[in-house]
Amino acid sequence: MSYVNNIKMFVRVYELGSMSAAARDQRTSPAVASARISDLEKHLGVRLFNRTTRSLQPTENGRLFYDGARNVLEAIDEAEAAVTDATQNPRGTIFVAAPLGIGRRLIAPQVPVFKDEYPQIDVRLRLSDRSIDVTAEGLDVAFHLGLLDDSNLKIRVIADCPRVLCAAPSYIARRGNPADGEALVRDHHDCLNLRFPGAKEFQWTLQTPEGPRRFEISGPFESDDGDVLTAWALDGRGIVMKPAFEVADHLRAGRLVPVAAATPPLPTQLSCLYPHRRFKDPKIRLFVDFMIARCKAEIAGVQASKMAL
Repeated sequence: MSYVNNIKMFVRVYELGSMSAAARDQRTSPAVASARISDLEKHLGVRLFNRTTRSLQPTENGRLFYDGARNVLEAIDEAEAAVTDATQNPRGTIFVAAPLGIGRRLIAPQVPVFKDEYPQIDVRLRLSDRSIDVTAEGLDVAFHLGLLDDSNLKIRVIADCPRVLCAAPSYIARRGNPADGEALVRDHHDCLNLRFPGAKEFQWTLQTPEGPRRFEISGPFESDDGDVLTAWALDGRGIVMKPAFEVADHLRAGRLVPVAAATPPLPTQLSCLYPHRRFKDPKIRLFVDFMIARCKAEIAGVQASKMAL
């Protein structure tokens, strides 16, 4: 297995562009990562990376070797999956990513339940609201909130998720409750925007009698962490747009109040993504099916309680 481990390390160094990042990804030290690359280069008789104290770049041989190395690892995964009894003895490690709000509220609570049912499967869960590249980051499964562009990944839609504009009572007492998107813009309400590096738009798409319309919003705060925006809203700092399931408890308790009810946000979509070939792996199928069923049930429960409010 040492040669296979060396190939795994090479692939992660190539994809992450950093020896230390690949070492963290493979749960080892940079020294071990470097030694594995050196062993592989010695075995192949070629240099795979040009290394300096400040940069690491694949050589032409490294670029040629990468595609073949990935195919080798995928073939090994498929061979192991073929001899694994998916219902009796699934095993291995699954690398999963999810946005912060979904991850904390929907995915993370179910991971121990999944582990109890399938004790030989380990789950490595990474939570971030930033945009991710499933293939480049070596992920098996990623959960995504939002409408998806064309993708070379397999996509399974889990549920349509209603969204709500809401603010704390203290904010409404100070600034008023805008009736609709027009008032939101006209009265220069403080809107808490989820924004990532490189994003250019400050717009919310709301439902109007004439159909969906984009409103140019503004505000003093923005973050790439959706939970930070919720915390600011709870502190009375502005209006936030959130999936209803993320703020259902706050709405029920009155800590947040719906605003601009005449023009609600368009619903968003919760999906699960994975590389096509990975779904041949029984443990991936088990995990995806398990999480989709649990997420659907949780979202349906939140939506039913929202209807009862």
